[in-house]
Amino acid sequence: MNPPEIDDAVAAAAFRRLIAHLRHRTDAQNVDLMGLAGFCRNCLGDWLSEASQGTATPLSREAARHAVYGVPYDEWKSRHQQPASPEQIARMEESVAKNRALDEALDESFPASDPPAMTEPGR
Repeated sequence: MNPPEIDDAVAAAAFRRLIAHLRHRTDAQNVDLMGLAGFCRNCLGDWLSEASQGTATPLSREAARHAVYGVPYDEWKSRHQQPASPEQIARMEESVAKNRALDEALDESFPASDPPAMTEPGR
C-alpha cells in the first residue's frame, strides 16, 4: 500500500516546524544528526537551494543555509558547533554510506546528503 500524498501546504508547514525545532536545539550537533539520520542542517539548506532552482526566487546555497540556521552559517558554527570526536566522525561516515542507495534512486541534482567532507566540523 502506498503512503498517502502530502499536500504542499502541509509539507511546507511541517518543514517550517522542523526548521524552528532545529534552530531551538542548537545542542543537536550536525555531526550527530548525520551519524544518526544521514542528514543535517546543511543538507536541508542544500535541498532548499536545489529545490528553488528554476523558480522565480532561486536561493543560493549560502542563502538557503541562512534560512535554515536563522543566521549565517559561519555565525552559527562559531556560536554552537563543537569539535567532533573520532567516534562521531566514524558514525557519520557509516551513516552517509547508507545514503548511497537513496542517492542513486534520486535525481543526481538532488542528493540525499552531502559527502562527509562537506559536513565535518571545522570545514
